[in-house]
Amino acid sequence: MCGESRSPEAVTARAIEKELQQDKKRIAREVKLLLLGAGESGKSTIAKQMRIIHTDGFSEQERDSFKGIVHNNVVAAMRSLVWAAQELNIALDNDELGAKILDSEYFVGTLTPQIANEIKTLWLDSGIQQTFARQAEFQLIDSASYLFENIDRIASASYTPSEQDVLRSRVTTTGIVETDFDVDQAHFRMVDVGGQRSERKKWIHCFQDVTENPERLSRIHSE
Repeated sequence: MCGESRSPEAVTARAIEKELQQDKKRIAREVKLLLLGAGESGKSTIAKQMRIIHTDGFSEQERDSFKGIVHNNVVAAMRSLVWAAQELNIALDNDELGAKILDSEYFVGTLTPQIANEIKTLWLDSGIQQTFARQAEFQLIDSASYLFENIDRIASASYTPSEQDVLRSRVTTTGIVETDFDVDQAHFRMVDVGGQRSERKKWIHCFQDVTENPERLSRIHSE
């Protein structure tokens, strides 16, 4: 019996059992948080906040990967204001510049100094300011004014997004993004999923081991 208990198979079995016990303890103290909501409702912002507050935040390399997103956000926000001004019949002081920024070939991914200066000019336009004051009547990212006020820094050649820039950046979430962090003795796993209806089927498997009210998850998935 002693010889059998020391066999390679027995050693492997004990190692597997030990690992399973450790996994059970880890799962027992893990809290899963699913962020649900329509697109642009702030789910990804919450996930990024938790990462900044409870982990080491974003590395310089990770922040640098948001540069293109921030640049796109700046131009998209101003285009939204120009479009809204047209819909609301608000005249711009510089309507030629407004028409220029709407051209599909105006922006190709890089926020050049010239584009930055033109956006600054439009931001000071009285028509754009009137439109911005009515932002509740159309869709506009909530970080628009922050981006315009920091456009010189954002457009600089040496620009690397700050954590605030990352936090305020907006990009459509597709698939599943998980954020792990610890608070006291509890381990949290926050699951951020796309707000579009087509994205819902991608997250349901993340909660296969949830035992409390699984019917509720099924109803959400089918709604």
